[in-house]
Amino acid sequence: MFSRHALVRPPSPLLAEGLITHIDRSDRVDVELAQRQWEGYVAALRAAGWITHEVAAAPDCPDSVFVEDTMVVYGDLAIVSRPGADERWPEISAAEDAVSAQGYRVVRIEAPGTLDGGDVLKHEGTVWVGVGGRTNADGVAQLQEHLQQFGVTVVTVSMTKALHLKSAVTALPDGTIIGYEPVVDDPGIWGERFLAVPEEPGAHVVLLEDDTLLMSSAAPRTAELFEQRGYRVMGVDISEFEKLEGCVTCLSVRLRGRPGDH
Repeated sequence: MFSRHALVRPPSPLLAEGLITHIDRSDRVDVELAQRQWEGYVAALRAAGWITHEVAAAPDCPDSVFVEDTMVVYGDLAIVSRPGADERWPEISAAEDAVSAQGYRVVRIEAPGTLDGGDVLKHEGTVWVGVGGRTNADGVAQLQEHLQQFGVTVVTVSMTKALHLKSAVTALPDGTIIGYEPVVDDPGIWGERFLAVPEEPGAHVVLLEDDTLLMSSAAPRTAELFEQRGYRVMGVDISEFEKLEGCVTCLSVRLRGRPGDH
């Protein structure tokens, strides 16, 4: 039986200084509340049977809590990213150490490529990669080369309205692509697989089990929509991270079956 592990990283005391690109810095981030919300997020993963591993804290890196951006994991391979924002480069080393400690093979995106993990959406042998913000074409080419061994199809998606691809769309277990249309450049990429949701935070889900979704509690209408489709929904309050364009996917790296698990 495959075990479910996740890398998480505690928030920096400088979280309120985190980068933003597509929203206004209108509401001050409450760092103490963010710490409690992060603890609630980790508790939700554990309650669903996930084993969490903390990446060493990076107190001088405001965005370090968004650990998903540091890598892309596929099979037994961890592709360590080269973030599109130079300020985030110091976050990478400890994240690489953490995934190496879980037994993964490690490769890296090299200059001039840039790649943020949040720009990569994977489902059933297809990998969509958002380009235009933090990830560039060279980063996608390197990612595609690293993934050739798995026989996956890599699809490039133009991004102009959201920070990362997974800020705009994620996937349900059945392969439905969910998104908040005002921040999706071209829903037609997914054709009939695309499902528009009524609230922006509702576009982001973490697949905890085949029938269980973790999502922001700020999207109750979307949660009801998913429940009508037969899913169980676990809601978490991540309001302070949403002020920085963060979402439930950003706050962990999910390791669905580590090398050597059976």
